[in-house]
Amino acid sequence: MEFSATSFKLDTQETVLYRPEAGDAGHPARLVVPAALFRISDRPWLLVEEGFTLAREHEVESLFAIANGYIGNRGSLAEGSPLSAPATFLAGIFEHLDKPGSIPQLMTLPDWTGVRVWIDEHPLSMQDGEILEHRRILDFARGVLWREWRHRDKNGRITRLLAFRLASLADRHLLLQSVIVSAENYSATLRFESSIEIPPSALPAPLPPWKARRNPERPNVLTLALTCPGREVEIAFGAASQLLTSSATVGERQIETDQRHIVERFQLRAAVGTECHLHRVVSVYSSRDTAEPLDAAVAHVNRVLPSNISAAVTEHENAWTSRWKYSDVQVVGDEALQKSLRFAEYHLISAANPEDTRVSIGARALTGEAYKGHVFWDTEIYMLPFYTYTDPPSARALLTYRYHTLEAARAKAHSEGFRGAMYPWESADTGEETTPRAVIAPNGEVIPVLNGDMEIHITADIAYAVWQYWQATGDDDFFSDFGAEIMIETARFWASRGIIESDGKYHIRHVIGPDEYHENVDDNAYTNLLAACNLRRGAESAEWLQQTRPHRWQELAGRLGLSDKELSSWLRLADAMFTIFDPHTRLFEQFEGYYQKEPIDLKQFEPRTAAMDVILGHERINRTNVVKQADVVMALYLLWDHLPADVRVANFRYYEPRTGHGSSLSPSMHALVSARLGEKELARHYLKQAAEIDLGNNMGNAAGGVHAAAIGGLWQAVIFGFAGLQTQADGLSLSPHLLEHWQKFSFPFQWRGRQLRIAIAHQRVEISLAGDGPLKLRVGNAETVATPGHAYAAERADTGWASWHRVDS
Repeated sequence: MEFSATSFKLDTQETVLYRPEAGDAGHPARLVVPAALFRISDRPWLLVEEGFTLAREHEVESLFAIANGYIGNRGSLAEGSPLSAPATFLAGIFEHLDKPGSIPQLMTLPDWTGVRVWIDEHPLSMQDGEILEHRRILDFARGVLWREWRHRDKNGRITRLLAFRLASLADRHLLLQSVIVSAENYSATLRFESSIEIPPSALPAPLPPWKARRNPERPNVLTLALTCPGREVEIAFGAASQLLTSSATVGERQIETDQRHIVERFQLRAAVGTECHLHRVVSVYSSRDTAEPLDAAVAHVNRVLPSNISAAVTEHENAWTSRWKYSDVQVVGDEALQKSLRFAEYHLISAANPEDTRVSIGARALTGEAYKGHVFWDTEIYMLPFYTYTDPPSARALLTYRYHTLEAARAKAHSEGFRGAMYPWESADTGEETTPRAVIAPNGEVIPVLNGDMEIHITADIAYAVWQYWQATGDDDFFSDFGAEIMIETARFWASRGIIESDGKYHIRHVIGPDEYHENVDDNAYTNLLAACNLRRGAESAEWLQQTRPHRWQELAGRLGLSDKELSSWLRLADAMFTIFDPHTRLFEQFEGYYQKEPIDLKQFEPRTAAMDVILGHERINRTNVVKQADVVMALYLLWDHLPADVRVANFRYYEPRTGHGSSLSPSMHALVSARLGEKELARHYLKQAAEIDLGNNMGNAAGGVHAAAIGGLWQAVIFGFAGLQTQADGLSLSPHLLEHWQKFSFPFQWRGRQLRIAIAHQRVEISLAGDGPLKLRVGNAETVATPGHAYAAERADTGWASWHRVDS
């Protein structure tokens, strides 16, 4: 996705438009549209799609989606196309269809972006005439989707269309859209139709008597209310449009409504060179937000309209500027990676809403329908670190979602015959298990899905993330109110899930590890190692409460029936946890019997365009030693400080050539671990693979939405792999492994109330510190205690890193 020879340009001059007011047609009002509304960022902040390829439309719609953590919208063409799949999603709104075997799915809401233009009754269409120029541009810095289109119809008439849309990051209920149409070489009658169109799956709700409560100063706000199938949740839209022209008239306005459409029409006679601006303000509320969502949407539109959209755009831009200040990773010398990182961070920022603690992020965020919007371990293990270290309020909200669904996790554990809390493999709004019982493979094979029963490592993953957030932020109130209870109840689950067997070891059988090619295995190393960690930290959580929050401990111990005997048993079970570890080879066997699986040489299948389970089939892959994704390798990363260096090296070198990377979650973790181990060529290979999962569509399924876990993993790979950053009890350490062509690598990082800016070159590390109190810093053997308000540097020497020194005045 690169610029063509004709680069994208925008007029930077203010445009003076005229609009006659009702009853005052002889004295048109003067309205200035500020140039700031049509400003675009510099090239390194842009994703550009030149031309138009119909077959790629679903993929492009995913990549160019806009969102703000509350609402998301795919980057579809406003006028549509034969393959357009426009969709709007509201976080936490899942429809529950009353059909056998159905599972909750993220509801597809009305498409609010529809704008169509007619020239003398002929529609302006990509399928007719000649496309002179066409590009879509996603402006990462400003959170805006642009489109520029010059078109010549069969009569030789050239029309230029310039449009943008955004989902406000400053006002999460607000959506804005502007379309500018210029008649370059003709005079004609132009008709504009803007619409909100309801997909067949959505059910209209009875409209309340809203007409009696409409604001008389703004009588033209159009409204639409829907109910979510299977849920008593109402979603309301309010919309208003303004057509402004450089001529003296805007023509007549007509409204058409039915059960599936709201259409607003403007028609006018345009002379050569006439420029028409259609501005749309859309507000969305649900009954999750307020008791009267329709009234709230109407009132919201009325608040925005008096100042047009300038102030709203400015506030949105400021919100993005603030987030980028604490998020932007800069890599000098690698333009492709720079774009991939900003693409990743843009979509991660777009996915989270720190204001709502009852929603989480699905596997494709709010950009597509794949996986039905369900929440997996992707959020806690792959995405959450980005928020923990750049935007702690968003991380806190995402983990609080797991607290609000803790009761459902308890119910699942109880239904399976266990104690404590057993989190579902897939969850939606209620926290109940939503994993389908079967799926149809690409070859038509019906495959039973056992993950909901057996992929139980997610329970330990959530506990790991809770602990990581607490250690990184020092948010004791969160841990006391929410986190500790999660830690305790998940530890209680693990204490009941396994059994002490005749060898005196604690075994956890009948599971699926991260390597989903192998089902119903015993003693998966990743699961057992993370479960032991969960057990120990559950006991530590109880001890912390006893010592620092005794009232909370008394309440919790009484309600859950906790005793000292039970807590001490968790430590014994953690110590007795069974893993198959060979002290001579230093290897963990991934699960019992893995070494006896049929060996497969993956190199013999290269190059390949399909995953190994598709090539070999579901039954065959289970009999081989092909690993789907980072499993033991994932455990190496998460438990790095708990494993000796030789164990990390031996296991990575053993499992890396046996991993087929059948999941988008895998390349980033292999990039991270290989970078930490100094395997630079492997690290380079896997980093490129991770960076191209969406932008190169190298998994072949970007049409279903961006891969949120993969982009979270990409951020982790560069921060914790190539920068070698590690968090420790008393500070931070770095072990840089920059690729040769990188000139400089810098990023912001938050740690326990401190803000750092870390810049790494091949021969120098520089760190500036702000915030609460001094912080110990390490790079190699060089160590210092940094004071807030100052910057420190260390240079590479022949024997390692020289001592730190202050570099600020």
